[in-house]
Amino acid sequence: MKKIFAVSVMCLMFAPSAFSAVPWWEQPTICKLDPTDCYSTMGAGYDGEAWDSETGCWGMKYICPEALKTPGSYQPVLMGRQEIASGNKINIDYDTNILNGDCFGVRKTTDNGAMASVNGEYVRVWCNGVLDNPDPDNYLPNGELPENGREPTCSELARNGFMATQAGKCFGKYYDPMKYKIECGDPNSIFATNILELNGADPSYTYANAPTTADDADDIFDRMQEKSASQRKIYFQDD
Repeated sequence: MKKIFAVSVMCLMFAPSAFSAVPWWEQPTICKLDPTDCYSTMGAGYDGEAWDSETGCWGMKYICPEALKTPGSYQPVLMGRQEIASGNKINIDYDTNILNGDCFGVRKTTDNGAMASVNGEYVRVWCNGVLDNPDPDNYLPNGELPENGREPTCSELARNGFMATQAGKCFGKYYDPMKYKIECGDPNSIFATNILELNGADPSYTYANAPTTADDADDIFDRMQEKSASQRKIYFQDD
């Protein structure tokens, strides 16, 4: 400490006379800190008074706890530029260039937000209310992610009137069960095979002689046409 003080005194004693009228804080001495800012502008999400010793500049970013590989708390963490750039502590699913309230770190998305990064891969974002078991720790602006990464099956979706099709910025398009019937070829698959417009029919009603093939349907229509023609001869005779 004595050595540092001695050097400071010497700096002042032997300063050129040209600088005698210049305020001490504006004189180019070795004791003056580099005023360079780490970032061109600093507002929300930054601490402009924090000294980034790795790069020798003022200003550090607050990184959101969810954007860290191992969150230590629920509070944002100050990090230097080199530490952020290394990626050693950053969750690969988050973009630390985007402000998220008062800190940086937003989950990466694509397809207008309908797909989100999970463990480095993009998965579907489900519309709010579609999933029976959404992940309680991962609510996104456009919807939800499934708990434990398990996506719903076609039969699970159809039970609530949904199909695994995109509905704007999320997945899970709703079809009124009173108007449509969703058919699942493989109930464990995520996708439906057909969707039928009921036109007033009751999908739960079992028809005794319902046709099962196109030939059966043609045979029924032929007999209906013959019956109609015979009735016409009886009730609509030509004058």
